[in-house]
Amino acid sequence: MLVTIDFNSDEALYIQLRNQIIVGIATSNIHEGETLPSVRQLAETIGINMHTVNKAYTVLKQEGYIKLDRRKGAVIALDLSRIDAMENLIKDMRVIIAQAMCKNITSEEIHQVADEIIDEYISRI
Repeated sequence: MLVTIDFNSDEALYIQLRNQIIVGIATSNIHEGETLPSVRQLAETIGINMHTVNKAYTVLKQEGYIKLDRRKGAVIALDLSRIDAMENLIKDMRVIIAQAMCKNITSEEIHQVADEIIDEYISRI
């Protein structure tokens, strides 16, 4: 699993890690049932604190992307209900769209970007 952390980003390291794992799942680079590296292994590989990796894994577990198994560690196990996923999508998109509109990004541009991102993920499957 290839993870790239931007140490100069304003985004928290655990959020960057969380987001990259979610994108990996969406693009089928990481599959259901696959075991993620141990907290210690991933922390050493990336060069970050183990607590940061642990926090990312905890958030992923809470959000229903992984299960933590005492023997196997963090395992991709999607447990998202469609209704919950839609509610979260709407909540997140409301803020993202509001931010875009505040920056004078048009509805057409928003649709174009969304379509491009969806096409990118579909093409990787």
